[in-house]
Amino acid sequence: MTIEIKAPTFPESVADGVVSAWHKAAGESVARDELLVEIETDKVVMEVVAPAPGVIDAILIGEGETILSEALLATLVEGEAAVVPQASAAPDSDSPAPVAIAAAETAASDSVPMGPAVRTLLDEHGLEATQIAASGKGGRLLKEDVLAHLAGLAGAEEKTRAVPVADAEGLEVTGPTSERIEKRVPMTRMRARIAERLLVATQQTAMLTTFNEVNMAPLLKLRRQYRDQFEAAHNGTRLGFMGFFVRAACEALKRFPAVNASIDGNDVVYHGYQDIGVAVSVDEGLVVPILRDADFMSIADIEAAVYDLGVKARDKKLTIEEMTGGTFTVSNGGVFGSLLSTPILNPPQTGILGMHTIQERPIAMEGEVVIQPMMYLALSYDHRLVDGKTAVQFLVAIKGLIEDPARILLQL
Repeated sequence: MTIEIKAPTFPESVADGVVSAWHKAAGESVARDELLVEIETDKVVMEVVAPAPGVIDAILIGEGETILSEALLATLVEGEAAVVPQASAAPDSDSPAPVAIAAAETAASDSVPMGPAVRTLLDEHGLEATQIAASGKGGRLLKEDVLAHLAGLAGAEEKTRAVPVADAEGLEVTGPTSERIEKRVPMTRMRARIAERLLVATQQTAMLTTFNEVNMAPLLKLRRQYRDQFEAAHNGTRLGFMGFFVRAACEALKRFPAVNASIDGNDVVYHGYQDIGVAVSVDEGLVVPILRDADFMSIADIEAAVYDLGVKARDKKLTIEEMTGGTFTVSNGGVFGSLLSTPILNPPQTGILGMHTIQERPIAMEGEVVIQPMMYLALSYDHRLVDGKTAVQFLVAIKGLIEDPARILLQL
């Protein structure tokens, strides 16, 4: 039985996607739920797995090609015992694909099992199958094995030439050289989407930022006092700062609903709930998964959810639903050492809170100069909807809640 392998159904906010990587080649055996292909959209990377065990009959969409929702990607010949026919198998005029696969495999002088795509790759680079370590079942040579071997050869060649090595983020010189090395790579869809949204935020909003500073001493003391008990009581969940800031933001948003609103054409949409986006840094850029109904979450719930979302973001396991929506965003640049920055709005939201690194500084307290752990806070807001007075009062409210954490629990 032949099964059609199709792309997932994209949500309305995703127009199309790009086939970023095939993990299987035509003629390779697959198990049920084994990863076949990754599809990169402008928000997340989607994975397509095998719906049943069998053999990949044909791959219809190559890497780098743009596809629409539910596009036909490949066909799969189903069967628990589906294997690639050996050279001794009798030809069957009704099954040209398996015969072609068998011929391609037996063409190798070393009789190493492989698919036609792997055989073509070996021929293109003048390689012998015996030169490469096979990692597939039964000693099967996979496409990934050949690519890894080629990468190793390229690395060895680069090392002998002692030229700079380039990556997608920049150029790192490994030794003295007179060559002016450059590398041009296309933007990933996620990076391009991030760039597009940043331009929209700066060009189509009246963005302004107000700053304040908060004394973190009370929160640090509370954290030191209850950290171990908190972790023991909540199944290993660590007590960080994000839980307090998200809870403080929720309380402040209730008092200043304009900061929790959004502009839709000529209408203002006031949200009666707090869905807080938490900015997470990954290799491809910044993603913002959402904490739904964060005002009903405890500090432990928030800390656990933020950790889980961070792991899923780094593993590219976030779903579209987990990144869609949000009424307000919290971004912590302090984890990278940022002392002060201007966060950019996440449209159509009208506010974003920027946290920064904690630094001991001299401040005046009760007529004396003392050293205290201080953090700068930044609130970027859309001035079309949020007045300066409202923005300042909102940030002062967060400052008051963080400097007196008991008010968060008592909702004062």
